Amino acid sequence: MTHPVRIPADVDREDRIVAGLTARQVLILALTAIVLYLAWAATRSLLPLPVFALVAVPVAAVACALVLGQRDGLSLDRMLVAAIRHRTSPRHRINAPEGMIPPPSWLAARATSSSGDRRPTAGGQSAAPLRLPARTVTSTAGVGVIDLGPDGLAVVAVASTVNFALRTPGEQDGLVAVFARYLHSLTAPVQILVRAMPADLSGQIQLLDDAAFRLPHPALAHAAREHATYLGQLAVEMQLLTRQLLLVLREPLVAAGPVDGLGGASPLAALSGRRAAARDGRRAGAAARRAAHTRLARRLAEATDLLAPAGIVVTPLDAGTATSVLAAACNPAGRVPPAALAAPDEVITADLPEPADSYPAYPPDTDGGGFLDDAGFDDPDAAVGPGYSDRFDDADGDGLSDADDPDFWDPPVRRPSAGRSEGGSRRPARHTARRGHAR
Repeated sequence: MTHPVRIPADVDREDRIVAGLTARQVLILALTAIVLYLAWAATRSLLPLPVFALVAVPVAAVACALVLGQRDGLSLDRMLVAAIRHRTSPRHRINAPEGMIPPPSWLAARATSSSGDRRPTAGGQSAAPLRLPARTVTSTAGVGVIDLGPDGLAVVAVASTVNFALRTPGEQDGLVAVFARYLHSLTAPVQILVRAMPADLSGQIQLLDDAAFRLPHPALAHAAREHATYLGQLAVEMQLLTRQLLLVLREPLVAAGPVDGLGGASPLAALSGRRAAARDGRRAGAAARRAAHTRLARRLAEATDLLAPAGIVVTPLDAGTATSVLAAACNPAGRVPPAALAAPDEVITADLPEPADSYPAYPPDTDGGGFLDDAGFDDPDAAVGPGYSDRFDDADGDGLSDADDPDFWDPPVRRPSAGRSEGGSRRPARHTARRGHAR
């Protein structure tokens, strides 16, 4: 009979070397003590010990607080370094692969912030090119492969979900065993990402509106339109979310060597190992990339086969969908879906709106001056000129608009132009001979 054993959650804890302190903590405390001792040795002939202690004790207390204090599992000294790096880094990142172009001097001198304050011109511009890990997304055999530069290649696949709570204990053990078998087969980094994104119901609403005209019964068409209206109101009044499970496989160009030191992982060995792997990745050529792509394809096939017994379907994303996922990850609060955005090298075209003063072309007048309505018949209402009523009054009660009515108006008969017959056809011009001139 087997007994479950709890695995510690913090499996990446650094080794404790002295008094329960890590090598990083011991180094910071030792450097602080050495600096304070050198300062005391340099000033002991000038300052008495109590005065020096008033300065040294707060410095030592701050150093101990930074080393021993933690927040969210991160030491305060690391958080201080991250805050300094964030403060000194550019605040605005823009998509400029060609590099930043400095603004003109007259524009930089007049630049103001959103609050109306004049921005300082010293220190250069505050924007910097956006450097993302993903370089390009190419399609290989229908699968979108993300090029991470010296960090290797990556593939994004969408995975279906299974209902774990409604399974029996035996079925739950089987699902856990399938997932454990997949985890034991991993030889390179993998990420399981559950992302929530706004649900777009415009496609379903459009399908309901289009299907309403093809339904055989008016009641069904009315129900389809009502459901489309309900979905539209639901999308406006509520923030609808949908969840997507992504499986991200990354394959480095060069396999990193072992970084374990005596007694566990050494920070210095891990740092040197990562630097060596990054250097080898920058030097890798086309052959190394082809080999990494082959390993990545094999890992994707293994994930598909190992997760299939649990009912999990793994579908790799193509280049367009993978690009949309990356764009959505960079701007999760965007209202426009990434699939609707144009590519950087895509030509954007749009239909110009029809001018308000444009009129449809009517057929030529063939009834000798009459006015045609939309059905092609004579329209007497169109013959009303300025100063007349919009309708014809029948004064004599005969039901017709004739010359006996007071507001009767007989439009003039349009005469054919020279060179044309009554029917609008071209006719030969008649030349009259003048006396003294040849015909």
